Amino acid sequence: MSTVKIEVVSSEKTLYSGEVTMLVVPGVAGELGILPNHAPLLTNIKPGVIKLNLPDGKEDFIYVSGGILEVQPDKVTVLADVAERGDALDEARAEEARLAAEDKLQSGVTGMDYAAAQVELAQAAAQLQAIKKLRQRAGL
Repeated sequence: MSTVKIEVVSSEKTLYSGEVTMLVVPGVAGELGILPNHAPLLTNIKPGVIKLNLPDGKEDFIYVSGGILEVQPDKVTVLADVAERGDALDEARAEEARLAAEDKLQSGVTGMDYAAAQVELAQAAAQLQAIKKLRQRAGL
């Protein structure tokens, strides 16, 4: 079975470094499936979940708040703004962030504050969606 080396890195730490048989990344134009020997690619990614298919047949999930995907012939790199392992996501904290962002948007903020609140809302919504997906896959 063919594999490709991947690194998922945030500004704080490396979340994954190893071989995968496939990964699925939330691209800005839709999900991207990356297999070994994929054509070189450089693109932005949006908030969501990266799915890693491991050589042993298991899956791993990493939430990213956005960032950049670089695909080279021998290596794939995900440079994420913020990233957390799927099992480390906190639903209560994500819901609190979503409500806070919605309050900001409804309070009449403008300009950069409005744009920042929109980003916060998108990230919180993506985290909640990631938690929901992970629960469905776990059968909970």
